[in-house]
Amino acid sequence: PANAASATIHRNDLCTASRKSADFVKHTQIDVSGTDLPGRIQPGQSIGVLPPGLDPSGRPHKLRLYSVASPTSGEDGNPNIIATTVKRLIDEHWEDRSLFLGVCSNHLCDLKPGDPIAVTGPAGKRFLLPKDPGAHDYMFFATGTGIAPFRAMILELIESGAPSRITLIAGVPYSTDLIYHDLFLRLQEEHERFTYLTAVSRETQADGHDRLYVQDRLVTNRDELAPHLSSGRTLIYVCGITGMEVGIFRALAETLDPRDLEQYLEVPAGMLHDTNAWTRKHVNREIRPTGRVLLEVYD
Repeated sequence: PANAASATIHRNDLCTASRKSADFVKHTQIDVSGTDLPGRIQPGQSIGVLPPGLDPSGRPHKLRLYSVASPTSGEDGNPNIIATTVKRLIDEHWEDRSLFLGVCSNHLCDLKPGDPIAVTGPAGKRFLLPKDPGAHDYMFFATGTGIAPFRAMILELIESGAPSRITLIAGVPYSTDLIYHDLFLRLQEEHERFTYLTAVSRETQADGHDRLYVQDRLVTNRDELAPHLSSGRTLIYVCGITGMEVGIFRALAETLDPRDLEQYLEVPAGMLHDTNAWTRKHVNREIRPTGRVLLEVYD
């Protein structure tokens, strides 16, 4: 933060499926020309943003981290342009119900092309694609803006020509909230090895299924996804709100053969027969993801 790079906003566009969405989510493109960042940021990493001004204690605001949504080559092949996905935080203080506006998210969403922005990074060493991406297949589970790193990873894999099978399962409350929906629909049409599934928790799905969370797709699309998960090539990535991994782990245990499950999770024998009793506390204490499951969850 003491040596932040000076960049500018290139574009800042809404990226939800409809302007009727109750959320305001921006695809924020940042021009990092003249900094050390072009070509250095890998999908799965984050950049830091330093909002201007002072906090209530009179100190400069701390940096906030945002997942990069563009591949290493940059937006549209331009390494000078990197992108992230930003949702405006608009809430109430629980004590007195007064309005609370997220400092950095609203700062970012307000910026216009040409406006300056202070950025740091890249940050992150764990939630990355493997060194030999083409040696693996991928199943990505995302909720909300957790889709940002998967946009970057999917574009990276497709651009590289990797012979990987890729499945993206994206969860939102309403279909209007789907992020990058048109892009993923187009990529699915253009690339036969890419599958895009949505899970809308407060509406009936377009394919007729009732309200779904991301883990429910392991049941509704079992015939399609179980062989994918049985493969020794497949890696699972999960990004979104803390707690979503509990439902995903439970669904894996309920739909996979035990020998396939052990590729992803180390589960005590007694727990396999009572998955309905799994809680976040049980999962965190007793169930261990293997190296084939990568988690990036946040409050």
